[in-house]
Parts: sequence; structure tokens; C-alpha cells
Amino acid sequence: MDVSELKSLLLNSDPAFWTRLVALTREDERDFAELFLLSSWRKKAHARKLAPAGKTAKPIRLAILGGYSLYPLHELIEHLCEVQGTPVELWQGDFDNYISEIMDEGSELYAFAPQVVLLLPSENRCKYPGQLTDARELQQAEAKATVNSVLDLARRVNEKTGAEILLANFRLPGRYDLGAFRSRSLGSEWTFRKWVNLELGLNAPSYVHICDWEFLANRIGGIQASDARSWFESKQPGSPALLVALAREVTHLIASLKRAPKKVLVLDLDNTLWGGVVADDGLEGIELGDTSPRGEAFKAFQKYIRSLKDRGVLLAVCSKNDHAKAAEPFEKHPDMVLRLDDIVNFKANWEPKSENIRRMAPELNLGLDSFVFVDDNPAEIDIVRQFAPEVTTILLGPDPAEYVAQLQDCRLFEPKNITAEDAERTNQYRSDAQRKALEESVTDMDSYLTSLVMEGVINEFAAVDVPRLSQLINKSNQFNLTTHRRSEAEVLAVMNAPEYIGFSVRLKDRFGDHGLISIIIGQKRGDTMFIDTWLMSCRVLKRQVEEEVLNELARLAKLRGCHRLEGLYLPTAKNEMVRDFYSRMGFNLTAESETQREYQLELATFQPIPTKINIIRRAYEPS
Repeated sequence: MDVSELKSLLLNSDPAFWTRLVALTREDERDFAELFLLSSWRKKAHARKLAPAGKTAKPIRLAILGGYSLYPLHELIEHLCEVQGTPVELWQGDFDNYISEIMDEGSELYAFAPQVVLLLPSENRCKYPGQLTDARELQQAEAKATVNSVLDLARRVNEKTGAEILLANFRLPGRYDLGAFRSRSLGSEWTFRKWVNLELGLNAPSYVHICDWEFLANRIGGIQASDARSWFESKQPGSPALLVALAREVTHLIASLKRAPKKVLVLDLDNTLWGGVVADDGLEGIELGDTSPRGEAFKAFQKYIRSLKDRGVLLAVCSKNDHAKAAEPFEKHPDMVLRLDDIVNFKANWEPKSENIRRMAPELNLGLDSFVFVDDNPAEIDIVRQFAPEVTTILLGPDPAEYVAQLQDCRLFEPKNITAEDAERTNQYRSDAQRKALEESVTDMDSYLTSLVMEGVINEFAAVDVPRLSQLINKSNQFNLTTHRRSEAEVLAVMNAPEYIGFSVRLKDRFGDHGLISIIIGQKRGDTMFIDTWLMSCRVLKRQVEEEVLNELARLAKLRGCHRLEGLYLPTAKNEMVRDFYSRMGFNLTAESETQREYQLELATFQPIPTKINIIRRAYEPS
């Protein structure tokens, strides 16, 4: 790796140093030595007070503790986090002192007040202490005790600090040792750790995020992930290659705590979903199906894409093609896995693909940064990158056998949780199209709203909804007055704090169920209810949900002895649509600056606003 350009940029105090540093770091093939060198250049830039251009994010307080030496792992994590835009302020525990550091309420760990904790339990404490021939019941009981002890440590940290916990599970041994017998006894190190890892994942609470060390080591290879000499010499948790993989995974997990996955996968057609050009080769001439290796690869790619749809990813088509020809395989080809019902937006024409994708965004009420575009043509990818730079692009390689792997490893669609509503998302967007058609056919809005036969359910925050609540909080951008992001642990903290109220709104009508579409968090401050969070899905705008939310806010505030509601608008690049929302809802503007607007609504004069929604209330009642 040539760093002469970095050196020159640094010596000239050129801010382009950071752009180049980021580009070099993000190349996945970087090994341990190269990343460590890049980290040293980063620290040199800080020493010379050469700051990145633009606004720097506030550092996240990250504590790392466990049964290993944490140097130089922490150096890699610190470097990668800063480069990806989530800088951290680090606290490190002592070697193999993590149990005492967690159990001692007066420890430096708690004085540091971490927001995120990376816990690396010692694999030496994940072994069955008895005999290989012991009864299975004894071995299972020991495995359960191991799981409980680790999760109990995570629980204690979370209860004391409210931090999100990144919990590493355990590597599996890479040596033959017991041979085939390793799989026949739960007492073997291989099977015992596999069992513990499985139970950790299945039993981890929402604030625990498994840092899958077993998977990372398996991806590298068990032998390559191990380094016995570095353990005996300096108590390293694994080989340099494993340290890099672990650092990248931790960095990814930290970023994903408050960053939603992408929402829309936009697909090219010819030589992407099938081999050949349907307009030239005809329906019978395209490669798709089990009669050839390439055809089978394209079919496998479609199967994987459909699995993404089942996880809640919206599928769209953007193709330079005649519309009827482009749609024909979806309708008539016997080996086509994807059908038109799977696609929420289908654009096949001769317009630039960048323009077609730009048109999709308002049609789906989503920002362009929610889109991922996949194409086999580098020229089309380049056009989208130039004229729709917010869209993430993936250039497929020449071999369709690799297409599934490219999507699997892009890490753009990884769910934190999968809810029942995710699986129904495509149907929800199809129902929206029916509602829109009805809206265009009736003569006035009042008649339209009445004809929808809407039913809304207002729910107090419940533990079962926490994954969906956090998901919506972290992905809603347009109708979001403050854009306060919250992890699942932070949502749970709001639920348990007496000064807060939190409720959600679900909506359904005669066309279908919208699911959970609005979240509100209020904080009692003396005789004022401050609206901390008010967000809604743009799909239900102008359906009078806003009015019902205000009615509920006012009701709950009065029940708690408040005399007014106080709202705050914090402008972002994406929430301009709600700039004057509070004024439209009857609030008075009390203060204004470039960075915020403050509003108040006196409750003494507020009267509930009538709507066409039948409300079922399962929300807070006075205590």
C-alpha cells in the first residue's frame, strides 16, 4: 500500500487527506498491518490539528472489556469508527477483569457511563468441566448456566448504564482433536460452544446485539483465525486476520444501532434477472431456469431477491425496455420466480434510469437514500451515481453465479429484527395504490375519508413492539419533527421512566392494514408536556392521523396536570415538509432561530378535533 499521497496531503494540511484516508480504509482487502498504519496516519492528522471537512459527529462513549488483551484491537475499532462517521470515545477494561468490573458498582466502567459496551467473554470460561461421558442432562444444565451467567453480566451493565451491549459469542476450535466424536457429546468443546452460542442468540434481550465471533472465525477459517503464540505472548483473542474482521464487525454494529437498513431494491432486467435481452431473444430465448448452469444461477438470484421481499425490502424495476416486453417474463415465463405482484414500482421505458429512480421516490414516499440500484452495465451504474448520487449502486460482475453473494455481502439490507409487518410491506404499498385510485375518483376529501372506513388503535408503548418502534424511529426522516434516534434499549428506558409518555398509532381501512404508522414520545416538565418525538409514515398523510395524535397528546397531558404542550422543530435535510406543521395544528410560534423553532399550545382552550377515524384506545391512563 502506497501512502506517499497521504503523507503529501498531511504535510500540506490538505483536508483531502481525510477523503483519501477513508477510501484506503474502506477497501475490504486491507490487512492488519495496513489498517494499523492507516490508524497511525489518522492520529498524526489529529496531532497536526487537521480536521475533516464538515460537521463531525459527537463521539459515542464505547467501553471494551473482556477476557483478552484489548490492545491493539481498540486501535482498529477507534480508527474504523471515525472513518465511517461514528467516532468513539474509548474506555478499556483490564485483561480478564471484566466480571469484577461489571459486578463492582464503583468501578471505572460505570464512572465512564458508556453508551455502548463491547463484551468479549473469555472462551476459557466456555468449556464443559465434567466428563465427555456425563449424562446429557448434566451437560445441558452446564451450558444453560454458562449462557445465563453471560447474559446476566450484560443485564447488569444495561440496568446500570442503559448502554447497548455488543456481546461476542465463542469461537469454535479448529483442530481435529476428538474427530467425529466431537459431534456426539455435548461435553466436547466444539459442541458445547455451539450449543452456548445458539442459546445466547435465541435468549438475548433486545439491548444485546450478538457480535458473531463464531461466524467471523468460520468465514476466515478456524485455523487462520487462531494464533496460539500471540495468546501465550500477549493474550490476543485471535490472529491478526480475526482482529480485523472483529473490528470491522463491531464498527458495523455500532453504526447500525441508529441507522436503518435500505428499503428499496431497484432491479435492472436483461442480464440481471435473466440472461440475454428479452426484446431481441424473445421469451423462449432468455436464459432462466434449471436447464443450464447460467439459467439456474439467474433463478437462484431471483429466489434470493424474493427472500429479501419477505423480509420487508421493497422491490422495484428500472429497465430501458419496451414496457410490454419487459413485463412478459413476469407474466408468462414458467421459471420466473418473481412476479408482477412482487414489484411495487415498475418502470420500463427509454428515459435515463437516474430520472426513473428519482420519480420512484415521491411515488413511494421515500428518500432516495433508501434506494439500492443493481445493474450489470457499468455505464448505467455511472449515470445513476452522477445524477442520483443519494442512491447506493451495486455493479454486478460478469458471472451470475456470484450475484447472490454480492447482495448477501453488501450488508445494506441486514435487519435488526424481522416483524410480521415487514413481510406485509409490499401488500401495504399495493393497497396504497388502491387508496390513491379511490381518492382520485371521489369529489371531495370528506367523502373520501368516510369511504375508507378507518380504524385507529392508540397503544401505550409495549415491550412486544420495541423492535418495530426502534425500527420506525431510526428510519423515519420526512415526517419527523426532531429526528431523535433511539436504540431498542433507549426505547425501553423511555417506557420505564415515569416522566415520559410514549404511544404508537396503528391504522387500518377497508383496503388493508397500514400497521404501526406513528410514534409519539412526550416528557413532563413541570406543568408542560414537551413533545420529544413526533413522527409518522408519509403513507398516511392527510388521513387525519395527525389530528388524532394531537387529541391524544392533549388528553394525556391534561391527565398529568399539564397546562400546555410544547413542540420543537429541528430542521434536517429531509424534514422540510413539517417545517410549519405545528402552526398548521394551532400551535403558537414562541422562538425561532436557524437551528430550531419552538411552539406552544395552551390546553385550556384546546378542543378535540373531530375526525373520520374510529379510535380504539389502549394508552396511558392516570396512575
